[in-house]
Amino acid sequence: MQGAKLVGIKGLFLLAVLICACLVWGQGKSPETPAKNVVSVPFVGCESDGQVGSVKAPSGRTRAMAIPAAAARRLAYYKAEEGIGVLAPRGWRCFGTYGSNGAALYVSPDPFNAADLFSTSWRGFAGPAVQVSQEAGDTSGRFAVAKVIARVFPAHKAFVEGVIAEGIEPASSFPSGPYPADTLKYRGDNIVEFRTPAQKEGLGTASRLQKNDSPIYGVAILLGEEPSLVQLSVRLPSEISDLVQLLIEQTEREASRLGD
Repeated sequence: MQGAKLVGIKGLFLLAVLICACLVWGQGKSPETPAKNVVSVPFVGCESDGQVGSVKAPSGRTRAMAIPAAAARRLAYYKAEEGIGVLAPRGWRCFGTYGSNGAALYVSPDPFNAADLFSTSWRGFAGPAVQVSQEAGDTSGRFAVAKVIARVFPAHKAFVEGVIAEGIEPASSFPSGPYPADTLKYRGDNIVEFRTPAQKEGLGTASRLQKNDSPIYGVAILLGEEPSLVQLSVRLPSEISDLVQLLIEQTEREASRLGD
């Protein structure tokens, strides 16, 4: 009888331990669950213009993305026919450009059009905007690629030296070293996230975004042997600034697929 009671007590003890362990494990996992949910983000096609003329906006399907549902309700996936797409706030305007050098996509709540983007007198976006650009390193895009490499990718210095040796642009067009005000966060030898402070020159303003009283965030990514460059520059209104990192991470995922 005593042996049977002992077995029964041990069984109850083990059952209690198992229940407690399950509860603790469940509590530890639950905070991560929302971030892993796959949610739908609407697709927005963007008109574009470039080397061989205007191009209609492509059609596309809703995109499934592993981002928080609350953020997905405020975002859309914008895409022109050429180049990669980008996450940006819903309801904004978009337009793309393309040519032998690469492609770029611009998204903003402020009015702009093809004439602005191709004008030499237009100063750029004074307010909120998202720009994602691709520059091909084996075409005329190599000059833009070399300028970014000179700033933040010292391991690829030989590419810059090769471009300078062509004699088309002087060495002074390729300043070496980071912009003094920029904050850089390297994700590897070929990926750097950046922050350009308000009213400062930096990687953020090496785009069509003018400096103003808000910072510009983004990421620069080198791809391939040429190499080519993908760069995102983002300035959002303060009330939705929590979305910035999601835009950067999505661009990093898009670029990784280009490199496959």
